[in-house]
Amino acid sequence: MNWLQIIIVSAVVLVFLSIAIYNKLVQLRNRTDESWSDIDVQLKRRYDLIPNLLETVKGYAAHEKSVFENVTKARSSAISAEESGDPKKIAEAENMLSGTLKSLFAVSENYPDLKASENFIELQRELRDTEDKIQAARRFYNSMVRDINIKINMFPSNIIAKTFKFKKRDFFEITEPEEKETVKVSF
Repeated sequence: MNWLQIIIVSAVVLVFLSIAIYNKLVQLRNRTDESWSDIDVQLKRRYDLIPNLLETVKGYAAHEKSVFENVTKARSSAISAEESGDPKKIAEAENMLSGTLKSLFAVSENYPDLKASENFIELQRELRDTEDKIQAARRFYNSMVRDINIKINMFPSNIIAKTFKFKKRDFFEITEPEEKETVKVSF
């Protein structure tokens, strides 16, 4: 083999390697976008369930007004954050909403008739199911973010990523340490 053939073969291998790396980055970007979409779907479901749950609980616990106001405010903040499209803002708002929902369930523990209400039980079951799905979607999204961020940082894919302007993604995580703690409600 002469030098020209070696250069041509090397160039062809380099082109195919670049194409493979680019395609993997595109695949990871699309999977990350898809996983973010899964979070959106579950958050929308949660937003739709919360007003129904609030109305059911309100009838039993009229004097727990601050809990309802906090849940309503947190839900509004979460919807506003969702419209921004910023994962950090959305994560903060969603974590706040999760905390207020824990308070709402704690209030419900004080009302045996409410706990026995079929509507409340079904709404609570649906909301818990939605919360589980949100957690699963967050874990999947974060694993996709991890994968694409690793690929963007690793050599030689970092060269391709920089050339085609692939951006690192932010994890969907709890940013406030107090939000990791169990909510305590006392009367």
